[in-house]
Amino acid sequence: MSNENFIKNILCIGAGYVGGPTMAMIAAKCPRYKVTVVDVNAEKIKAWQADNLPIYEPGLLDVVKKARGRNLFFSTDTEAHIKSADIIFVSVNTPTKMYGAGAGKTADLQFWEKTARDILRVAESDKIIVEKSTLPVRTAEAMERILSSNGKGIRFDVVSNPEFLAEGTAISDLENPDRVLVGSKETERGRRARESIVEIYANWISRDRIITCDIWSAELSKLVANAFLAQRISSINSISALCEKTEADVKKVAHAIGMDSRIGLKFLNASIGFGGSCFRKDILNLVYICEYYGLHEVAEYWENVIKINEYQEGRFVQKMIHAMFNTIANKRIALFGFAFKANTGDTRESPAIYVTQKLAEERAHVVITDPKAIRNAEQDLKDIREYVEFETDPYKAAQGAHAVAILTEWDLFKTLDYKKIYENMEKPAFLFDGRNILDHRRIFDIGFNVYPIGKPPLMHF
Repeated sequence: MSNENFIKNILCIGAGYVGGPTMAMIAAKCPRYKVTVVDVNAEKIKAWQADNLPIYEPGLLDVVKKARGRNLFFSTDTEAHIKSADIIFVSVNTPTKMYGAGAGKTADLQFWEKTARDILRVAESDKIIVEKSTLPVRTAEAMERILSSNGKGIRFDVVSNPEFLAEGTAISDLENPDRVLVGSKETERGRRARESIVEIYANWISRDRIITCDIWSAELSKLVANAFLAQRISSINSISALCEKTEADVKKVAHAIGMDSRIGLKFLNASIGFGGSCFRKDILNLVYICEYYGLHEVAEYWENVIKINEYQEGRFVQKMIHAMFNTIANKRIALFGFAFKANTGDTRESPAIYVTQKLAEERAHVVITDPKAIRNAEQDLKDIREYVEFETDPYKAAQGAHAVAILTEWDLFKTLDYKKIYENMEKPAFLFDGRNILDHRRIFDIGFNVYPIGKPPLMHF
């Protein structure tokens, strides 16, 4: 199909976990739109053009292959594509700012602002700019101010379209979302721009699941959705600590409360804690905004969600050290899983990073195995390489180990032969199940001393 046959040119700036899959799905579902993804990282773009994609997401490669070369393209030439685009999705990295005012809480907007200025400098025609990155509320206003400061007579309409993808299920989330949210200014131009974005999604999503609203509500909804999800995890994890002291079973408690339709069963699995690029970052953004507006009690409330998460990670490591006779120096400890959750290679904010660092501080020899995250793990742990080993085979990782700790709920770890693993470990052998994915009684009967989350341990001594 030649360029003339496309009804619109869509550009996405940023080829990461959000931009790549979202644009692949739009291209697959909308053959009459030309979709181009650009990124400054040439290696990443090259990977998107081949079959060894830069991110692991089940089903992603099939979607990319369906559209790549037909109406889905990947490039490093940002300027040329800004010129020809009708709609630009901005999906650049917005990490937590680690310097200056708001350090450790607010988002670092330097990449985002650079993108706005690049668009302003290069653009020669009117464009719709879509905020896809997770941003603090009222960022769209700042983007609009930068863009409207042009003397070229060009009109830019800024629309907020936050993503609600869960890594590991991003493709089904994109294909069949609970909702799509599109926010804009409530002016005639704003509503027209908003409708252009709604039209894209309406190619495969029913209109009753596409919510339109003002731009501030759209931006805030994203932060609040993640804050509420993280809050549920911290809530059940706080109860897991109580269960261990009172010999209750957190799984039974979660099941009993989850049967209440007002509470529901989702996000009630006690674990070592939440990770990922969004929860912590979005809550910190929410905290910062609340503090900015003088809502200190509200800020403190949400900050405690993060504190409980950190408490849970610390508690897990302390439990390991205490169980293993208060010393783990020179002991081999196999960590099963390093990704922050199953079915992704993403290790951002993974509890495994904290656990490894703490074990290394105690001079343990840590062996990490994960089906998809070893490359990222090597990067995350480059400062403590002398204490860490990487092994693709879980059986080899556990060989001669004093303990195995399960940190990611990969299906693979549920199906391993733990009898074989036990036989090749140092005795007494310990198993710390940070995700409660195993049959603990069966593991105990094999010979392990078993330490679940939120349940009494099963010990042979």
